[in-house]
Amino acid sequence: MSGTKTNETSNIRGLVCVNCGAKYPDGTALTCPRCGIDEGILDVEFDVQAARQTLTRQALALREPAQWRYRELLPVASGAHPTPPQIGWTPILEAPRLAQALGIRRLRLKDDGRSASGSFKDRPSAVAVTRAMAEGYREVACASTGNAASSLAHCAAVAGLRANIFVPARVPQGKLAQLLAYGARVFKVEGTYDEAWRLCMAACERFGWYNRNCAVNPYLVEGKKTGGLEIAEQCADDPPDWISVSVGDGCSIAGVWKGIREMREVGITDWTARMLGVQAHGVAPIAAAFTTGRLDRSKTGGDTYADSINCPVPRNWRKAVNAVRESGGRFVTVTDEEIREAVRQTGRLSGVFAEPAAATAVAGVAAARRAGVIGADSSVVVVISGNGLKDLAGALSAIGEPFTVPPDLDAVARHLGED
Repeated sequence: MSGTKTNETSNIRGLVCVNCGAKYPDGTALTCPRCGIDEGILDVEFDVQAARQTLTRQALALREPAQWRYRELLPVASGAHPTPPQIGWTPILEAPRLAQALGIRRLRLKDDGRSASGSFKDRPSAVAVTRAMAEGYREVACASTGNAASSLAHCAAVAGLRANIFVPARVPQGKLAQLLAYGARVFKVEGTYDEAWRLCMAACERFGWYNRNCAVNPYLVEGKKTGGLEIAEQCADDPPDWISVSVGDGCSIAGVWKGIREMREVGITDWTARMLGVQAHGVAPIAAAFTTGRLDRSKTGGDTYADSINCPVPRNWRKAVNAVRESGGRFVTVTDEEIREAVRQTGRLSGVFAEPAAATAVAGVAAARRAGVIGADSSVVVVISGNGLKDLAGALSAIGEPFTVPPDLDAVARHLGED
């Protein structure tokens, strides 16, 4: 069920269609009626001047270390109770040996694998649950290849809401286990992610569930934006040249860029960074759209073992393309073997265990360096969007097997030097 809109006291000015520019009042639409569900993606506009009055460095220094510290730029009313309360404020880690291997001067990792359910997707899911509770919903739903699903199941469990999750048949076992452990009602769809997504959309309409799908819910990107808000604050006096983000549907990189841009607009920083969008070579529709200016909807296939970005039919492609262009950035693509190498390198050289989709952003830095897109003197922040434990089969295919030995020291000696 849904109640009345409770967001009147936030700084939201309204919603704008990224396709046609039409504007709508807050809370009146999820997608643009003129452009339809596939093209009419909406973006949330905030009153930045109002936010500047209270969102200052001095104010931030006194606030809790969570994404809710940026309340002036979030679609959450002042009377709402953010749930879960401790999402966000993940660390940025120096990775000098990995930087050397990639051929750049400096590398920092924004490690969202340490988030509550182990991924970047906790940020938008927390916004979804908070809004759903404020609007009177008792059930929430999404379709996902895994991370959005497990994050929503976690946040719903904390809030006491029922989560309804639609996953494609190829969902990794680690993510499926999380869903069931959090008490979600899970529908494993015998079909593709796009088929699971369409079934979820129909179910939300029929059963009155809160729709957490980023492809149509513009408020969810604002949760992803907190990743950029945090990077801006954490690097406020030491900015990077580039920020690398793996890309599936496109809303994560759009959100991170929006956060970077808004922190400059409110006066917390005086810089922006160039965005590097990275897609798997087998599923790269947004990288192609960055070149052509349009999405080729005739291509609905492709594949990559990085399941979290295996999205042949992205709906937020335009937001992603706009973000990278506005920042002066670029798109690159990487092969599955390059992603596997990045899983190995990231673990061995930085101590961060990244799932394949997260390691894709590291592989993209190497590819951009080889292509001359990123210079040797560059400073880069990479968003590690998920923990390697999320996809053990994918991780093991990259990192190999252990030595099996009897309890015999000579057997150990025979293997020395083989790794």
